[in-house]
Amino acid sequence: MTARSCHDLCRRIARRIEALPDRPVRLMEVCGTHTVAIHRAGLRGLLPPRLRLVSGPGCPVCVTPQTYVDALIELAGRPGVRVATYGDMIRVPGRSTTLERAMARGARVSVVYSIMEALSLARQAPAEQVVFAGVGFETTAPATAVGLKLAADERLANFTVLSAHKLIIPAMTALLESGDLAIDGFLCPGHVSVIIGADAYKPLAARFARPCVVAGFEAEEILRAIDLLVAQLADGRAEVENAYARVVTADGNRRAWALIEETFEPADTPWRGLGTIPGSGLAIRAELAHLDAARRFGLEITAREDDHGCRCGEVIRGAIEPPECPLFARACTPASPVGPCMVSREGNCQACYKYSRAL
Repeated sequence: MTARSCHDLCRRIARRIEALPDRPVRLMEVCGTHTVAIHRAGLRGLLPPRLRLVSGPGCPVCVTPQTYVDALIELAGRPGVRVATYGDMIRVPGRSTTLERAMARGARVSVVYSIMEALSLARQAPAEQVVFAGVGFETTAPATAVGLKLAADERLANFTVLSAHKLIIPAMTALLESGDLAIDGFLCPGHVSVIIGADAYKPLAARFARPCVVAGFEAEEILRAIDLLVAQLADGRAEVENAYARVVTADGNRRAWALIEETFEPADTPWRGLGTIPGSGLAIRAELAHLDAARRFGLEITAREDDHGCRCGEVIRGAIEPPECPLFARACTPASPVGPCMVSREGNCQACYKYSRAL
């Protein structure tokens, strides 16, 4: 991003904002990578004061419910069971501890970079049950789907997935339906949109009369998407625009989506900070029930939360900014996190702590 292009975009956005009714304009991003990019580039400080960028539920680790973490910890402590998980998850607090602390007490936990590594663990130790923690939005679900299909084809009897995969549009819908937040438009996630396509947001834009713009991840790309959103507001439009067309298509990746549909089905699922949202989760289909850790081990994931004074739930849904939590940068830091928003590299609290505390 050149200084001139940034300056020109900010000036144009400011002119458009001045033409709108005299009230705050709130635009929400629902992508953890966008959240980090906005903080890192200091975009909030470059934009008009009336324009507020609000971080929503775009960090997959952050929205994973506490009871899911508790289930992983309990499984890892069972004899003959090993949990395989992405690295961010091991420091996310459950009700009383973390996977990292459980490891120190002897629980079997392996940090992996893909489900393929988890499958390898299962092949190498047939006497051990390997449970893969399937966390993430539509972006990571296809990889989990491939792993499930491979496990089914190989008839791996000691491999299961505990799915916490989620769908972003039901969460956006739930935020608008709640009426608790004034959201004037959405910066839609680039990575998720590669899978679902830009057109997937059209029903939401039409139903709630909220403009949606798919954005890239460079600072200039985010500013261009903001400019398009503000232009729509100025014109009284509520449409879906694709400002990341070099990567995102209208229809998305149909093959990836077909893999998801072959292995998962929509299900009501709990989100940290948002409660249970209908049709927002990806549950493993009944045909693959033998690969579903929730079924095999009799687990129930609920929306119950013990926050210990942490206000991550409110941060996740955009009700407050990280510094409004009394624990932020005091009891809760990246070195000693209390809530998941400070654990994850895509969490709003960690991004704010690293890049925006002085703003």
